[in-house]
Parts: sequence; structure tokens; C-alpha cells
Amino acid sequence: MKQNILKRIFIFATILNCSMFYAQEHEYTFKNYDWNEKASIEIPEQYKNEKEVILDRIMKIEIAVAGKNVKQYRLLHEKIFINSDDAIERNNKIYIPFGKNENVIANKARVILKNGKIITLDKNDIKEENDEEKGVKYNYFAINGLEKGAVIEKFYLLEETPDLNGKTYKMQDQYPIANLNFELIYPEHLIFKTKNYNGLAEPIIDSKKFEKKSVLSISEKNIIALNDDEQYSNWDVKLKLFRYKLDGNTYSGANNLYNFKEFATNLHERLNPTLDKKEIKAIDDFCKSIAKSNDLQEQIWNIENKIKKTIAYGKYIDQKTTLSDVIASKQASEIDILKLYLAVFKNFKIENNVVFTSNRYKIPFDKDFESYENLSDLLIYFPTIKKYLTPTEIEYRIPLIPVRLANNNGLFLKEKIFSGVPMGISEIGFIEIPGTEITHDFMDITIDFTKDIENPSVNSRIAFGGYAGLNFQPIKDFASAEQYKTMLKSVAENYTVETEYQTLTTENDGTDFVGKKPFIMNVTFEGKDLIQKAGENYLFSVGQTIGRQMEFYQENKRVLPVEIDYPHYYTRTIKIILPKGASVKNLDKFVMDFKTDINGKTEAAFNSKFIKENEEITVENTEFYNIINYPLSTFESYKAVINAAADFNKIVLIVTK
Repeated sequence: MKQNILKRIFIFATILNCSMFYAQEHEYTFKNYDWNEKASIEIPEQYKNEKEVILDRIMKIEIAVAGKNVKQYRLLHEKIFINSDDAIERNNKIYIPFGKNENVIANKARVILKNGKIITLDKNDIKEENDEEKGVKYNYFAINGLEKGAVIEKFYLLEETPDLNGKTYKMQDQYPIANLNFELIYPEHLIFKTKNYNGLAEPIIDSKKFEKKSVLSISEKNIIALNDDEQYSNWDVKLKLFRYKLDGNTYSGANNLYNFKEFATNLHERLNPTLDKKEIKAIDDFCKSIAKSNDLQEQIWNIENKIKKTIAYGKYIDQKTTLSDVIASKQASEIDILKLYLAVFKNFKIENNVVFTSNRYKIPFDKDFESYENLSDLLIYFPTIKKYLTPTEIEYRIPLIPVRLANNNGLFLKEKIFSGVPMGISEIGFIEIPGTEITHDFMDITIDFTKDIENPSVNSRIAFGGYAGLNFQPIKDFASAEQYKTMLKSVAENYTVETEYQTLTTENDGTDFVGKKPFIMNVTFEGKDLIQKAGENYLFSVGQTIGRQMEFYQENKRVLPVEIDYPHYYTRTIKIILPKGASVKNLDKFVMDFKTDINGKTEAAFNSKFIKENEEITVENTEFYNIINYPLSTFESYKAVINAAADFNKIVLIVTK
């Protein structure tokens, strides 16, 4: 796994803390753990008709000494009841865990069939799988002969680097868990801070089970499934979760370990070193090559664009000794690229804060639990314009940042001068996401029947703003001309009903326009596939010209509140030009009005209306989602807004000559 900037910066501090744990070497308590060789299937009555059930999930984590080094040992033992074709397909591979900082000590798997037969898997059953997109190889047990009513049993034991600065474990799944047992075992002189989420049982600490060790345990039975199939939701953070971190050491007297204040102080010194003359000159020369602007946001955009186009950032690039080396080599590690940004902003006298946060879809930042796990990703904030920049994501430009990092809390690192000495201080703030003022799509469509009522000409101009444009703009710079042409054709087909277009042109494509201008697509095509003759009438599928729309139907009762990626606004204008003497019978279908109100304010809506003047019909509709989170109580009205666009897409007008 990637070792992020925090672990690299604080690895020395972690080693110091760890070295004080023991005066002598200790064995870990579950070294000889094994499964019961006489396996049997016992399915509780309440689960016999379930498609899949986790009968037992045992998790053990121990902080222990291995030789002269402190290590963490982690065990997972599971029994899974397989009782459907989907469960068989889902479980016919058991992936073998292995990360950069992990050593697999034991790894076993077997299948217990309904008739009692046991199929034990060995090294000959291990296969290899390549993920070409991620460039990663996976090893897995290939399970043959799996059938309904069987139980898969697996366990692995890992030796790894200790998770001391913060770790979160999921204690719930999309399938029921009959029995769950979790243990964190550690030397008795250590103090761990913990927090439970979403109704998880409180931990119990036992200091007598093992000599000079404490055992923090959590046990629950019959944990209900939380389905991971609800659209527009954030499943990972609604599960029962358990979070912990090392907080104190009674031997050394250390307390409040891994706190944000200490983090800010240490990191400020690391990111703002005193530059030598060679570095100062290198930064000055680099800044002279950056376009100047009196508009602060444009100036920041120019700086970001210059760095991202001339300095190659890489997770695994070795850290350089000086910023001169970074500029000369045109390569930068994570810490190097951040130091370079800060040095350039200082040269331009641009006030900024470094912001550390986390992925809101996985481990959202908890302002009440100081843990370095909260600080896995970084941004740069500019308080004067209240905008953010992401320094390591090459396709983004201010004010757009990865949506996973926004709508979340973050730790803002600021510089303050105390007695003439610059120091780093920190405070927690909320990271706002750019709203509908930037992610606003405009669609102008003209449908002309005057030359041929059975084959109207259609002209569409679609402007994708903000995050919608970001889906397309960078592709031109990173794909071949042929690949880019294929992508554009695929996008256009969404609006031409897969009919071959006559002309297709684009504007503002490429990263030079990201965050500045919308991506624009102009497409013309023949509309004969939108027309169907029915006696004296023509059925015109006008709604399809706005492109396919998401349909949101849910048979089961909604469980999770709605969470979308980003606010979004759509403005659509459709002009229909009829030949003289033609009439339309059902224009009232264009009249639609749906909305979602929260605390007396409309936060989502779909509104449509029309005007008819002689042979011209102008349809205008707006659709917007102003906020990211919608409470469960508003789900039905939110669903109605989403489905209104899908219903508009299905509108068919009856045109008569």
C-alpha cells in the first residue's frame, strides 16, 4: 500500500514511541491460532433462507515485539454461508492479502459442503490475476465445487507495521453477521483512544486475560445487513465502525499522542525550510516564466498550470535534496511538490493554508477525534478568494478539486509570527465544494421541421460547466487523436439517439480551459429516428434530444440518506419550428414542477414550461441540486425530482400536418 506523506514525515516519531513499549521481548498471544480441524455446518434458524451470511468474523490485532522491532500482528478468521447462485459467483475467489508493509504468516481456506465433505485449498489452488488498469497483480484461491448450502472458511495472519496514528475498522457488512468478535491486544502501559460509530457496541477492556497486556474487545451478535445497492448514498460511512489510535504511554509519560497541534508544528518546519542562494535563484527564475495576472484566481491558476505541466509528480519518486534539484530534474515526490508550491506562492506573496483531509466516501474527517488517519489527502486553500487547489492531481485546476475531499472537514495549517519567529498553527474548518455557479450546464436545441416533417434537422449546443466539463476536457491532452475522436462520438450519441451525426465540433477542450471555461459540444444530425408515422399523425420523441436520463426507482424502503458527488444546475431550451399549418396536440406534457424543500428552502427542483407563438414552440426547463446531502425524510420528493428528468426524456408529441 502507498505510504503517504504523513507516515514518511512521522516515521521517526513513531519508532521513538514504539521503542519505549517493552523492556524485553514478548510473543504475541495468537501465534498458534488455528481453525478446528473437525469442521461442521451449523446454520442458525433465522439465517437458513438468507442468500449469504457471515456466520463468524473474528478479528485480532496485537502490538508486540518481534526481535528488536515493534510489529503488529493481525488475524482475520471468517465463516461464510453460501446459499444462492449470486453468492457462489461472488465467493469463487478468495483474495490473498498482501501489502507493501505486510508479511503473510498464515493463509488457509477450505469449503465445507452441505453433506459434510471438506475441500481444503492449498498452494496449488492459488492463481494470479492482473489488473492492467491499476498495474497490480493479485493472488487468490480459486474455489471449485462450491454449491448452495456450503460454508467457506478462511483465515489469514499478517505481520505488519503497527497502526498507531489512527485506524478504522468496519464492523458491519452488506450481509448479516451472526457473530462478530474483535480484539485489540497491547502492552498494559499503553493508552488507546477509541470511538464507535452508528450504534456499535462499546468496547470492554480486560487487563487480566494476559500478563502485562490489555485486551480491548467488542462483541456483537446478529448484526443486520446494510445493503450497498442504494443509488446516491455513502454506504461506507453509515456502517458500524470502530476507530482507535495510540494516545498515551505511562512508561514515558507521553500523552495526547498524534495530536493536530504537534502535527502542524512539525510539518510547518518541514515544508518551509530556509532556502540557500541557489534555491532562491531557481525559484525566482521559475516564477519569471509564469504568466502574470492582476486577478488572483487567474494568477493561482497560472502557477498551478505551470507546475503541473513542467514538474512530473509521482508517488514513488525519490525525494530531492533541494528545490533546485526538483526544478532541474522536473520530478517531484509528494513532499517536494508541496514545498515547491509553497515557495512559489511565497514568491508571489499569495496567502495560503495547507489543508489536510480525508476521503469523505471512506473515512470522513472527524473533528472530535484527533487521528492522523483523518489527514491522508492534501489541498491548498486561499483565504482571500475562498478557493482550493489540489497539488497532486494533474487534471484538476482551481477552483475544482476532487469531490471526495470536499464537503468534509479538514485541518488548516496556517503560519503565524511569534516574537519574530514563523510557526505553524492549525484549526479545523469545513471544505466547501464549488457550487452550481460553476457546475452549470446549458443546452440549446433547435428542431426544424420546415423542410421535411418526417426528417427534421436538429442542432444542439451543449455547454458542460465545472465538474461536468472536467469529465471531458483533460482527455484531449492525455489521449491519442483517434481515442479522443471515439470519446466525442460516444458522448454525441447520447444526444443524437445513436444516430450518425452530420457535424460535430467542440470548444474549450484541454486542460488549458479546466476551471476557466465550459466544455462545449456542437452537434447537428437528422431527426428521422425521432419520428414515427401513425396514420395522419407524426409521433415526435422530442424528450430524447436532452440525452438519456437517470431513472431512480427503488422497490425496497430507503435506508440511507442521499449523498451526491457535487451540486449541479441544468438549463435547457428547446426550440421547435413547425411547418405552416401543422399543429401539436399535447403540449401540456411539457408542464412539470417538482421540488425538494429542506428547512423552508428549495434545494432540488425540476421545472418545465413552454411558450407557443405561431409555428414556434419554445420549451424551457431547469433542473438543479444545490446541496450534497439530503436527509432520509426528503427522499420521496428528491426521487420525484430525479425521475422528472427521466419522464421528460420520454415525452412524445403528436404532430399533425
